[in-house]
Amino acid sequence: MRFSVGKTGYDQRQVDSCLDELGIRLSRLAARVEGAAGATREWDEIRQEVAWLNGLLQRLALDDAETTRRAGDAVRQEAAEILAQARFELDEAREEARRVREQAYADAVQARRDFEAALYARRRREALVDEVLAGVTVEPVPADTPTAAAGVPASRVAAGGRDAEPPTGRTTR
Repeated sequence: MRFSVGKTGYDQRQVDSCLDELGIRLSRLAARVEGAAGATREWDEIRQEVAWLNGLLQRLALDDAETTRRAGDAVRQEAAEILAQARFELDEAREEARRVREQAYADAVQARRDFEAALYARRRREALVDEVLAGVTVEPVPADTPTAAAGVPASRVAAGGRDAEPPTGRTTR
C-alpha cells in the first residue's frame, strides 16, 4: 500500500479508500466461506434421501424373494455409490472451506499489519511536524503595519505623487 504524503501525513482519502477496498475483499472471502458451508446442507439432504431409499427397500414386500434380493442389492449398491460420492464431495467442500478461511484470516492479518504500519508512519510524521512547528517563533505584527495583502498604501495613491505609478497597460498624457 502506498499513500501520497501531504503536509500533515498520508492523504486521508487514499487511506479511507484502501480500508474500503480491504473491507470489500474480506466480505467476498466471507461469502465464499458461507457458500462452502451451504454445500454441507445439500449433502445432508442426499444422506436423508439415501436413508429413505434404504427404508423403502426394507418395507417392500415382494412375492419373489430372489427378485427382491436382486433389486435390493442393486439399490443398495447404487445407494452406496451415491453415499460414497457424497462423502467425497463433502470432504472436498470442507477442505475448500478450510482453505478459504485460512486465506481470509491471512488476508485480514496482513491488512491489519499494513494499516498499523501506515498509521505508525503517519503518527511519526505528525510528531516530526509538531517538533518542527514547536521551534518556530512568531512575533505579533502591529495593526497599522502595511502588508503585501493590503496593497499600496492609500496615502501614496491619493497623493498622486511622483512615486505613484499608472496601472499597467495605460499611458498618461
